[in-house]
Amino acid sequence: MIIPFFTVKQQTAGVVTRFGKFTRIADPGLNFLIPFLERVAGYVNLRVRQLDVEVETKTADNVFVKVLVSVQFYVLPEKIYEAFYRLESPERQIKSFVFDVVRARVPRIRLDDVFEKKDEIADVVKNELQQVMDDFGYGILKALVTDIDPDAKVKAAMNEINAATRLRVAATEKGEADKILSVKAAEAEAESKALSGKGIADQRRAIVEGLRESVDEFQKTIRSASAADVMNMVLMTQYFDTLKDLGNQSRTNTIMIPHSPGHMNDLAGQIRDAMIAGEQVGAQLNDVESPSAEKSS
Repeated sequence: MIIPFFTVKQQTAGVVTRFGKFTRIADPGLNFLIPFLERVAGYVNLRVRQLDVEVETKTADNVFVKVLVSVQFYVLPEKIYEAFYRLESPERQIKSFVFDVVRARVPRIRLDDVFEKKDEIADVVKNELQQVMDDFGYGILKALVTDIDPDAKVKAAMNEINAATRLRVAATEKGEADKILSVKAAEAEAESKALSGKGIADQRRAIVEGLRESVDEFQKTIRSASAADVMNMVLMTQYFDTLKDLGNQSRTNTIMIPHSPGHMNDLAGQIRDAMIAGEQVGAQLNDVESPSAEKSS
């Protein structure tokens, strides 16, 4: 007994023929046939399918690469007849066009640019396939270049070039950093020496002021003492304080040269002469500035 009905799955279309001639498209669900006259010639899948095509070609700089192209295609609902009858194997047709487009496009591009222009290659593949496959009832949803695989030796060379470039950049940056550190260290040293010199000058000025005050106070107390006597006493006091500080240190690198405290007189004389010369120079400067001040008044 011949069953006059059949079912069609979702996202599928049935092709019904009568005496071998196409009659109609059966939609998903329950469908009926005319017994002895009609039959189902086949089914057409309406879902989106993906075809992965690996194409081996060479670039403009004669480097062989393998380009993997993924084509997403589907049957146009209004052209089920064309998709079922006009193409025996749509996958082989699509693969042939992908080979043709990729091998015509990639040889005009250098290897470094192939990675950057993969979207452009994918768009060309899609446009070419869309124009051709539309006549056969197929639509192209998307064409993707999912992988570009050069020869292993070429990849190793590219990695070495990349590593050398990064090392050169790192060396340049390190040199700039060392340069900045050196400049900053020199500026800090110069500033430190300037502050140190200013501190020494202030210290010496304070010592001179202190000695002058000590001499004045001592002469007020003991009127018979001269400035030379006061200076000798102050220097002797500092001399013995220095020896005391050296003796209190358990570890010191100071080397004592044989000498006698009597040499303090020579040092006192040099300090005294310097102070007298300084006062004379200051007096001369005041004399020079006074006439100019009177003229201006």
